[in-house]
Amino acid sequence: MTGTAAPKLNFIGRILDHSGEISTTLDMLRTQRFPPNAQKTLREFGLTEAATILGVSGSYLKKLERDKGVKPTTVTPAGRRSYSLEKIHELREITNRVPHRKLHEKLQVIAAVNFKGGSGKTTTAAHLAQYLALKGHRVLVIDLDPQASLTSMYGIQPELDNKPSLYEALRFDDQRCSIKDVIQPTNFPNLDIVPANLELQEYEYETPLAMHGPNSKEGKLFWTRIITALNEIDSRYDIVVIDCPPQLGYLTLTALTAATAALITIHPQMMDVMSMAQFLAMLGGILGPLEKVGVPLRLEWFRYLITRYEPTDIPQQQMVGLMQAMFTEDMLKHQMVKSTAVSDAGLTKQTLYEVERGQFTPQTYDRAREALDAVNDEILQLINKAWGR
Repeated sequence: MTGTAAPKLNFIGRILDHSGEISTTLDMLRTQRFPPNAQKTLREFGLTEAATILGVSGSYLKKLERDKGVKPTTVTPAGRRSYSLEKIHELREITNRVPHRKLHEKLQVIAAVNFKGGSGKTTTAAHLAQYLALKGHRVLVIDLDPQASLTSMYGIQPELDNKPSLYEALRFDDQRCSIKDVIQPTNFPNLDIVPANLELQEYEYETPLAMHGPNSKEGKLFWTRIITALNEIDSRYDIVVIDCPPQLGYLTLTALTAATAALITIHPQMMDVMSMAQFLAMLGGILGPLEKVGVPLRLEWFRYLITRYEPTDIPQQQMVGLMQAMFTEDMLKHQMVKSTAVSDAGLTKQTLYEVERGQFTPQTYDRAREALDAVNDEILQLINKAWGR
């Protein structure tokens, strides 16, 4: 036994050392990319892009400048205008284009789910939340995945920044706090985040114990915990986007019972579709009994979203055609195409909405942005329909 213990301990030590080295390197890269304090900022938007975000023409923005004295954030010596997102929101107020939900309109909670990694779930959630914020909505994005990939995309490094996760508002002991205490601002005005960290995994262990402990009633009502947390901040937001972990555990179930809508991301390959079939069977097998015992499901719609789609790939075309034939009403009409622009932006922990078009081949950027906007606009139309707009 003595002979085998040392190598095992050495192996564990190397794993922990590697973890530390990765964290240190990522923090160094973060500081280099976002000086001086490693905090993400947001670029300004050119005249045409700002007008598109607002839903007006560029000439109309220039008219506002002449008639109302509304100046761009920056004007170069060559006369090129650019606008910060704060300025764009100010223009929304001036032009009465603020889309905040009315008192009778319900908070929309959208869960991005799939228990297979690599389905584009986190990328979808990150871009959707930012798109909705660009369009003037008040958005909260919740990272419910202990791996915290979404959190990292928003410039937070969980193992170094020591930001609390939603676990603090879900836990079953007397240290449970309000969700208000775990919400963090992002570099996008009108967009906040509840970060993730490894502590979230504790909810998976504690929930079954709570079901059979002294306060078993509270444990058996685990599915109400996100709903209860969101009720505290209902008036602050229009839309909540939840990035669920790639597993069908208590975190995902708690999110789904709080959700008013679900996006099921799927990569159009046979192995992924087979995996999704098992996921759907498990999901139906769990949600069905929950509903029978009185758990109210709030889902008003769900859609399958094809991600990482390569239109020139014949097998993928066939798989998309097959899914469209099977699930006509429940599939988004637009697909998220696979693009080097999205993956290259991710190398610097950024999304396509954060990077400058000039950093890429224009056709590559435009193709990815067009697909991304089409998907997100289709989702926004579903949200508006749920509001009766």
